[in-house]
Amino acid sequence: MKIIHDKAKCIGCGSCVVICPKFFEMAEDGKAHLKGSKFDAKTEIEELEVEDLGCAQEAVEVCPVQVIKITK
Repeated sequence: MKIIHDKAKCIGCGSCVVICPKFFEMAEDGKAHLKGSKFDAKTEIEELEVEDLGCAQEAVEVCPVQVIKITK
């Protein structure tokens, strides 16, 4: 499974960080960061492959701008 975070569209509200600190933290630019992810600087997309989603599904649900996706 893969967690995908569109950092370019992130508004930095921090709800994903509160709900899921296992995978998310606030970066210096004021936006959320997907810990340990691969970052594509051209698209500003972060991707992280995981075996257990844990709290990531909740982060998807609380994101007000829906910039977090999960692919299976």
